[in-house]
Amino acid sequence: MSLPDRIDPRPPRRIYRWDLDKTYLQTDFESLRDLFRTAFQKAHEKVAVPGASALIRELAEQGDSRLCIVSGSPKQMRAVLEEKLKLDGVQWDEFVLKDNVSNLLRGRFRALRGQVGYKLPVILESRIHAPVEAEEVLFGDDAEADAFIYSLYADLIAGRVDERVLSQVLEAGGVYPDDVARVHEAWKKIPVADPVRRIFIHLDRLTPPAHFSAYGPRVVPIFNYFQAALVLLADGHLTAPQVLKIAVEMVQTAGHNIITLSNSFQDLLRRGLPLQQAAIALSQAMEGPNALLKAMRPVPDILAAFSKRLAALGTQPPPPRVQAVDYVSLISHALPRTHKGRSTKPST
Repeated sequence: MSLPDRIDPRPPRRIYRWDLDKTYLQTDFESLRDLFRTAFQKAHEKVAVPGASALIRELAEQGDSRLCIVSGSPKQMRAVLEEKLKLDGVQWDEFVLKDNVSNLLRGRFRALRGQVGYKLPVILESRIHAPVEAEEVLFGDDAEADAFIYSLYADLIAGRVDERVLSQVLEAGGVYPDDVARVHEAWKKIPVADPVRRIFIHLDRLTPPAHFSAYGPRVVPIFNYFQAALVLLADGHLTAPQVLKIAVEMVQTAGHNIITLSNSFQDLLRRGLPLQQAAIALSQAMEGPNALLKAMRPVPDILAAFSKRLAALGTQPPPPRVQAVDYVSLISHALPRTHKGRSTKPST
């Protein structure tokens, strides 16, 4: 009997899609000076958002998953960005950066900052090669239009958005004809499924969470990645010890403490997220022998109070069903003014 030449990896059971700037990396590009500083930073000078790398590593520990990164950063930064990810212990399966040099040479000025015509076709084309049953969790931020793009992506492949609405959205978003064609071509190749479980939006600009209510409960705005870890614990993507590891890293490296983490938990509860089982699992994990918690022991009384508070939480309501999203109306609020419409011209 002959042996196979190779053993192919198992198809992914879960796909995690991440943005980089302001989602994984603490990036400033509000001014020309910020842009230049960011462009010339070395890998060790770049700073990850607290808890982001720990969360990615713990999600990878579950196995059968893929990490797909799609960033608006230019291709010329690939070497330094890859080096930064390696320094953080992050391994990826796909890494797509924006070809802004090509956009400039072709006079595609709207595409320099536009995200709908860039991210939407990229993630649709990536989904073509994914197993139909593979679940997805997406991570973005409130600096661009990530909530809009990710929700549109999810509803497109689930069959909740028709071609008429898609065409209106792409027109309103000022998407170039070749990118419009890419979106339609990729969309038609994807089997209808409903794989997107969560969309996390890191509130880099501290946008009020209520701002994202129009997208329904699938979109979860977060102030930090401990909050994302809690929701992913409730969703079955992480275990309680893994969430504690993420919390410990945030305490050790980013100035968090039991009080700030407790407040983060309570913020999610006030918003009605169903975290009862996650609370019970965390409470049990904190009561047992866990060497990781020694890093948090300067405040044993607070830790004990937090554990009791978790155990005493009442039953949370079930999450509401995915609601219909009016993308045609939302695009006018989702995109910066300079992104809208094909009549937009670059300033001179």
